[in-house]
Amino acid sequence: MADIRTQSLKKPVDVAEYLFHRLHEAGVRSVHGVPGDYNLVALDYLPGCGLNWVGSINELNAAYAADGYARVKKISALITTFGVGELSAINGIAGAFSEMIPVVHIVGCPSTLSQRNGMLLHHTLGNGDFNVFANMNASISVNVAKLNHPSEVADQIDHALRECQLQSRPVYIMLPTDMVQAKIEGARLDKPIDLTEPSNEPEKEDYVVDVVLKYLRAAKRPIILADACAIRHRVLNEVHDLVEKTNLPVFVTPMGKSAVNETHPNYGGVYAGDGSHPDVKEAVSAADLIITIGALKSDFNTSGFTYRTSQLNTIDLHSDHCIVRYSVYPSVRMRGVLRKVINQVSASDLAVHPSPTVSTQVNETDDGSQTITQAWLWPRVGHFLKAKDIVVTETGTANFGIWDTKFPEGVTALSQVLWGSIGWSVGACQGAALAAKDLGDRRRTILFVGDGSFQLTAQELSTMIRQGLKPIIFVICNEGFTIERFIHGMEATYNDISQWDFKALVDVFGGSKTSRTFTVKTKDELNNLLTDDAFNAAECLQFVELYMPKEDAPRALVMTAEASAKNNAQRE
Repeated sequence: MADIRTQSLKKPVDVAEYLFHRLHEAGVRSVHGVPGDYNLVALDYLPGCGLNWVGSINELNAAYAADGYARVKKISALITTFGVGELSAINGIAGAFSEMIPVVHIVGCPSTLSQRNGMLLHHTLGNGDFNVFANMNASISVNVAKLNHPSEVADQIDHALRECQLQSRPVYIMLPTDMVQAKIEGARLDKPIDLTEPSNEPEKEDYVVDVVLKYLRAAKRPIILADACAIRHRVLNEVHDLVEKTNLPVFVTPMGKSAVNETHPNYGGVYAGDGSHPDVKEAVSAADLIITIGALKSDFNTSGFTYRTSQLNTIDLHSDHCIVRYSVYPSVRMRGVLRKVINQVSASDLAVHPSPTVSTQVNETDDGSQTITQAWLWPRVGHFLKAKDIVVTETGTANFGIWDTKFPEGVTALSQVLWGSIGWSVGACQGAALAAKDLGDRRRTILFVGDGSFQLTAQELSTMIRQGLKPIIFVICNEGFTIERFIHGMEATYNDISQWDFKALVDVFGGSKTSRTFTVKTKDELNNLLTDDAFNAAECLQFVELYMPKEDAPRALVMTAEASAKNNAQRE
């Protein structure tokens, strides 16, 4: 007998098919996750919708990988199972929320009938509450969609994906088992979701533009400072055009690394308060107007809140508001303001001063020994990198050392400076490399991760090998958690780790015939490797054990760790 509820549908499609077609439309090509009995039927729909399933080793790694994928592909998807699966992923999703990464988290859950009847099912808390995990995720998602009613499902999916893109943060979609094959209107798929960013009210926008231009033209030493949200909210074209049009010096924060072409003559370096190089700190401190684009003034992004700038000399442009000095303009988005400023400003109207010169100081940091020091390594990495490389750095020495690496044009930098979950970078590397592959780009993906951090998520090396990915992985072998040592407990055993034969894991995880491994302990050995043509070509997965001193750290890490320890010790 025909179902009267679906007779009026012009193009009936199953809910899972509708959802996955919309993901494909949004740009997703590979979906991370772990199978579970509440999501298995849904997974059957992936191939028919043009989506590749990436079975990760565990849900946390899958969430990290989805984070990395979205940073390169601009959106990603993660599928877990109810309760046990989604809670394993929740740290990674929280990191994506914190760092403003658009991840669609789909959770296969018990049927609507089971939920209504409060059945005592596996993967539950045994109390009949089927909303408890959704409630946990609500605080780290910009939208929670419970697909319980076929008549509402299409609107819920479209709205969730739109919010994910526009707010650049995770959304949570709860897919009951009996809804997977429920029929809904497929004719809607003929019209793409409107992902256009809302326009500002013209009068408000024009007023803010006039105020910005007034202060910009009056300033004696104006500069531009690009930060994380310029990347997350996709205004890099506007940033680049503003630099070209104004000819002003431009700096980036640690979280803003790769927001600006670092080969541009106006690029002045990384500004992080007291953690900056002296000439950078001097140039920013001397500015009487700082236009910040997408500022995120967290502790590690500012070297322990050591900015020495005044709000009276600052214009902050954000994704949902603007601040000019002490005046706040809600609901005025930076994209429209930036575009009009670019169209109306002229460099001839501005007081333009030269930027500090940024160079890769390899010779200046060479202490004459064969020991690979932090001070020498990171400038040396700048000579190894190529245009359009993807560089992933782990929380710890790599995140801080990369400040001293000058990037070629088009490099994409991935770091998790705000959330700082140890081990994130290994999963993120897998996701980033896969995203580049899905885009058809022959970009190298290069990971720098400490030995302690690598041990938390080492299994994701297996997924890289299984997916045929070709990252270059540098594991910094320095006997433990260096960043923790400099915050507290230099000799404490809790900062020590078990010493692994790291490169042997490549064979353990099935890469003996498709990968290459190296051990590097001296500067000469590293120089030889970094100048080797085959190594640079990155035609296979390459894994490098890179040995460095235990009590050595980048200058910025030492300073930030001292500030962090001081903040931790403060009392009211």
